[in-house]
Amino acid sequence: MKIDKFIHKKPYLIAGPCSAESEQQLLETAHLIKEITDVFRAGIWKPRTKPNSFEGVGEKGLQWLQKVKKETGLKVLTEIATPQHVEKCLKAEIDMLWIGARTTVNPFYVQEIAEALKGVDIPVFVKNPIHPELGLWLGALERLNKAGIKQLAAIHRGFFSYEDSAFRNDPKWEMPIKLRELLPQIPIICDPSHIAGDREMIAEISQTAMDLNLNGLMIETHQNPKNAWSDAKQQITPKKLHQIMDDLVLRKTKTDDDFLKIKLKEFREKIDILDRKIVNILSDRKKIVEEIAFFKRQNKITIFQIERWFEILKFRKKDAVDFGMNEKMIAEFFELVHKYSILTQTKIMRNANGEKLENKRNG
Repeated sequence: MKIDKFIHKKPYLIAGPCSAESEQQLLETAHLIKEITDVFRAGIWKPRTKPNSFEGVGEKGLQWLQKVKKETGLKVLTEIATPQHVEKCLKAEIDMLWIGARTTVNPFYVQEIAEALKGVDIPVFVKNPIHPELGLWLGALERLNKAGIKQLAAIHRGFFSYEDSAFRNDPKWEMPIKLRELLPQIPIICDPSHIAGDREMIAEISQTAMDLNLNGLMIETHQNPKNAWSDAKQQITPKKLHQIMDDLVLRKTKTDDDFLKIKLKEFREKIDILDRKIVNILSDRKKIVEEIAFFKRQNKITIFQIERWFEILKFRKKDAVDFGMNEKMIAEFFELVHKYSILTQTKIMRNANGEKLENKRNG
């Protein structure tokens, strides 16, 4: 994938209201944040869950964004979901576009947008799909790149979860990290507003994004957030945006200090030793799992024993508390271990069934 990096600073800041509501609202907000903002954002077409919700002001919002651009000198960005949106934005000379989570999830929609953008190398930001499917995120970026879009960036806005959480959308930080591993040239912008769903958490999430070395932030900012027409709880005032940016700590990704390098190397060597022990213990555990599989096969016992699984989960969570560990992390770890235990036993059972079938044939 050939990418032309158009983001050359950290943190790269995209800010502006969730939705364009009026020309005055956009201009007032833009003027209050223009000194610290790289790109001004506002949604004019809003894909909402329910049909009676506010779905954006539509095409007239493009004229308001043009005026923001003219008066403040800021680049302007809006969400597109159809080829018609693309056409209207290009005609209005909107500087940048973003594809939302509900669009990323559908390869047909992304392909149509990619076709509409052929021959126009405009910066395009792609939000992660609603559910944590890395393939869809990668696929959307690849489709756009194949259409000739070289100025691409990803937006991490968190993922829907059925579990109770402090977040509106579970950040699942491992997902943007995995994306960076697969596409190291792609800039990644964090959207703390959609992850949080609550303005009180935006500063903390923004700092975490910077600590994980993401490239920038997209923060919903409104001159009067309490009266916003959409997502009022997750928008902040321009004053708060200035404060968050002033308070951000940008840590080093590397150090030239030899003493610090030596200390860091010592810590990492300790981690490596422990990790190797963990792998060795898991190898011993797998051998016992294999013995269990042969025992179950001989005695015609089913592979999955739900009572035993609940027992494992219960006691490992208790162990987590006893050792001062995060219960959720330990539960997720053992869910993965249990998954591969089941697969190991299934493979042994399948091989046994194959042997029986072969014996019958040789009769």
